[in-house]
Amino acid sequence: MGRFVLIDLLGAIGLLAVWYFFLNRYNRKKGATALRSVEAACHGKGRVTEARWLDSCRLQARLSFTSHLLDNARVTIRLFHRPMPIQWLVSLWRKQKETVTLEADLDYVPGFRLEIFRHRWVTHKEDHFRTGSREWNITRPGPIVLTTKTQWTQELTPVVNTLITSRGQDLLVVRFRPESPHLIAVVGLDALSDEQGAATFLGVVRDLAAGASTSRQ
Repeated sequence: MGRFVLIDLLGAIGLLAVWYFFLNRYNRKKGATALRSVEAACHGKGRVTEARWLDSCRLQARLSFTSHLLDNARVTIRLFHRPMPIQWLVSLWRKQKETVTLEADLDYVPGFRLEIFRHRWVTHKEDHFRTGSREWNITRPGPIVLTTKTQWTQELTPVVNTLITSRGQDLLVVRFRPESPHLIAVVGLDALSDEQGAATFLGVVRDLAAGASTSRQ
């Protein structure tokens, strides 16, 4: 009996080892592909100077741009914990996303703290409202800004305007702060599925940096 238990145990260990090997390899391939898309989207105006894996699901790279609008830039690609089955399932259950985070310092230190979370609610159930007991008037408004600030300062306007007008990019989080890194932008990895998506992301980040710098001049 103990012999069969030992065989089952060795088989389970072997299966987990094979799982870890192939899923770790998959993560590394996916991370490298995303990083190449980011570098290609720079169109010669930026390049990866250093890249390393922090663990099996996080790839971090330093970027150097010809323009000093973004200094000390680094990008972190965060993937699912695929080599660890339980952690992977927990990530899926929590509906977490694979993300790309770009951190950089700006020419001008922001004189404000700003943290923006973007949410989007989408419904395709208009018939449900039309067939109800009352008549609904459905409108599609533009972007709505909800803020906790009691006073809206003028230096925030260029930054928020950039986010509102950049409909092609689904930034999840944007942070500005006086400490380094001054700018942090997070986007879903699925938005960088090709070079065009990566170029759009970098373009929005540059616009945000330019807006913050303009507000300080």
